[in-house]
Amino acid sequence: MIVSLVLAASEDNAIGKNNQLLWHLPNDMRFFKNTTWGMPVIMGRKTFEALAGEPLPGRFNIVVTRQRDWQANRPGVWVANTLESALIRSRETNCNEVYVIGGGEIYTQALPLADKIYLTRVHAKFPDADAHFEGFIEKEWSLKSRIDCYKDDKHAYDYSFETWERSTLVV
Repeated sequence: MIVSLVLAASEDNAIGKNNQLLWHLPNDMRFFKNTTWGMPVIMGRKTFEALAGEPLPGRFNIVVTRQRDWQANRPGVWVANTLESALIRSRETNCNEVYVIGGGEIYTQALPLADKIYLTRVHAKFPDADAHFEGFIEKEWSLKSRIDCYKDDKHAYDYSFETWERSTLVV
């Protein structure tokens, strides 16, 4: 199974503040929905709670939490206590790709296991952010595609849709 990260991050790798996104980019939300539709998505408990405690429709929702007694109390939500158990559970869907959708701690745990990154790069900096996409080292990855988009009346920032795949080094 392909393990992919899907995220939007600024030029300084900010992804959020106070458990909320730092921007509103409708095209990015559309991209996210189209990319993950019908597939398993893995998220941390705080990310799930930021979604008003509701599962994303049309997807297999897996919430990772260290709280052993935590329950989502929603149909269609599976709970896992580790990222590894969430990945095992995602294989039960018979899908060929699983998407890790946040937040920062889950991205950090998943990055070493990831095969692909769907990154919406927001061309701005957010020094007040309290959540970041950490550990991404571009030289360990190959940029496979990039589509540049520009701010307009619905998008306050320039941004790019980038697809990265892990580089394989030949020794």
